[in-house]
Amino acid sequence: MALLDSGLKQRIVGALVLLALMVIFLPMLLSRQDDLQRVVVDAPAMPQAPVMPQVELDPVSVPQAQLLPDEPVPMTESEIAATAPAVAVPAKPVAAVTPPAAAKPPVAEVAAPASRLDANGLSVSWSIQLASLSSRTSADSLQNRLRGAGYNAYVRNVEGMNRVFVGPVIERAEADRLRDQLTRQQKLNGFVVRFQPERG
Repeated sequence: MALLDSGLKQRIVGALVLLALMVIFLPMLLSRQDDLQRVVVDAPAMPQAPVMPQVELDPVSVPQAQLLPDEPVPMTESEIAATAPAVAVPAKPVAAVTPPAAAKPPVAEVAAPASRLDANGLSVSWSIQLASLSSRTSADSLQNRLRGAGYNAYVRNVEGMNRVFVGPVIERAEADRLRDQLTRQQKLNGFVVRFQPERG
């Protein structure tokens, strides 16, 4: 019985020691503040934003681009005269000089044809429409394929459809040749249309 009493006494003493340690150290552990969470930042005050003067903007009217006809608008005589280079006219007649027999006769200069402008004052140009697709992804894929083959391809959204074009080129004959080349090389049947600048 003495053995039991001594084992029991040891257990009771051990339990009391643990209880005393818990009573002493547990409040210290729970009430201790974490030094890492308490951060003090000493930053200067935010500067005041400078007062900016009010700026008045004048409205600017942007002219709307006109729809272009299928055929170019010929230039008027006054427009041709304005774009033609000025030729100096001598004040008094110069006596005609006969060239020596060995000299070559002067080559007559061929006047360049007047460039044709549309109603917006832009040069008339042509494009080849190759496809009209409802899917923008398909149109972009065709555009990338044509650009990879070296063509100047672009996509325009017209009335909900994505149209794929190649161009523009200045001469109608060049546009016809480009259309035939696309038919042979890319197996795409297109048709020549007037190039319309994109409206912003």
